[in-house]
Amino acid sequence: MRLFDAGSGPPLIVIPGVQGRWEWIRPALRQLSERCRTISYSLAGDFGSGLRGDPSAGFDAYLDQLDGIFERTGLRRAAICGSSFGGFIALRYAATRPDRVAALIIASSPSPGWVPNPRQRAYIAKPWRAAPAFVLTSPVRIWPEIRSTFVRPADRLSFLARHGLRVAAAPMIPALMARRIVQQQAIDFAPDCLQVTAPSLIVTGEPGLDQIVPVESTLRYLSMIPGTRHAVIERTGHLGLISRPDRFASVVGGFVEENVNLGVGS
Repeated sequence: MRLFDAGSGPPLIVIPGVQGRWEWIRPALRQLSERCRTISYSLAGDFGSGLRGDPSAGFDAYLDQLDGIFERTGLRRAAICGSSFGGFIALRYAATRPDRVAALIIASSPSPGWVPNPRQRAYIAKPWRAAPAFVLTSPVRIWPEIRSTFVRPADRLSFLARHGLRVAAAPMIPALMARRIVQQQAIDFAPDCLQVTAPSLIVTGEPGLDQIVPVESTLRYLSMIPGTRHAVIERTGHLGLISRPDRFASVVGGFVEENVNLGVGS
């Protein structure tokens, strides 16, 4: 298994989105490692995860994998941050392993009750056939957000080029992505919200800029997890952790520093 493990300070484990690759969120990980011991990994079944994807194991395979991350890194307790699909993993882990989770951060993740829109359902039904169109149209879908984040056209194109290289170097597996969404849709995560005891933070971009997960869906966590706080990454939508990684690290790193006691976190 290939891990990202860098930095010192309060420990933070970052769970990637449905594409499953930590390399896609490298900018955020690097910035976070300046404030925390930051750990991330590829989800089970993906290249570099060291684990075969076992469909019969269901969603709990991701919880078992996270147990293994704690063991491999020598951590007893840490903050957990789940991005997008990773938010479901972080939520259920916090609900079922409260002794291990010192703080919970959910970033631009759908809330319980979310269902895929028609375009997403078409992708799930035939992931390999839909993959080329999905990749080719991605820049168009995220362009309103990129235009808001970056003022200069050169900076917009530079971001798209750099992120495109990260994606090409850490390719996704369309069928595996589709299977993850099917697994998530089969579970009611609402009861998990009431079981969370760790201090919790919901991170979103601005309404209208997230073209992947509606901000209003993510904000439902505020009424579902008791005592949850909310922070906005300004001028972003779904991509704030890679388009404004310094701001993302400031928000998340500050929350971790505030809520994770080094004496029990490591």
